[in-house]
Amino acid sequence: MTMTDPIAFVLAVLALLATPGPTNTLLAASGASVGIGRSLRLVPAEIGGYLTAISLLIVVVGPLVATHAVLAAGLKLAASAWLACCAARMWNHAGAEVGARETPISVRQVFVTTLLNPKALIFALVIIPQGPLVRIAPWLAGFSGLVILVALGWITFGALLARSAGHLATPRRIRRVAALGLAVFATVVASSAIAAMS
Repeated sequence: MTMTDPIAFVLAVLALLATPGPTNTLLAASGASVGIGRSLRLVPAEIGGYLTAISLLIVVVGPLVATHAVLAAGLKLAASAWLACCAARMWNHAGAEVGARETPISVRQVFVTTLLNPKALIFALVIIPQGPLVRIAPWLAGFSGLVILVALGWITFGALLARSAGHLATPRRIRRVAALGLAVFATVVASSAIAAMS
């Protein structure tokens, strides 16, 4: 089941993208740590991660997942492991100073986290119309525009939250809170994968 009505498509994509998740946690943490301008470099990484995941899911993985439920569980476990890794790294480096040319959240982190984000599965198999990539290209272009909109919202949210929290929002605390958020998402994704296999 996919959506072919443009309005329903936009509403569904916005609702799912805006839901708190691992990628949004990274974007908000970056906005809080280094501000909006320096976080903008992460937006193309999110788009690239989603488009890569969705394309692979539609063309290759979708048909396999339909016949092999274990594969879906394996993908979730891989996503959970990556999120746990990101959480541990962010927690361990929380005390590091944010230099003038360095951001606490890397482009690679956002790309891989988005690539493994369980939301991509819903976008690929439920929301985006099925068909050859050439035929669904306009839908993917619209999707990319919505990703930009929501990503800017999360980055701005993080920056405003840090500004309103004043001295309480130190880079160390921001990274530790983001690390805890990623750890929670890792646990939820792993639990759902284990439940699917039992």
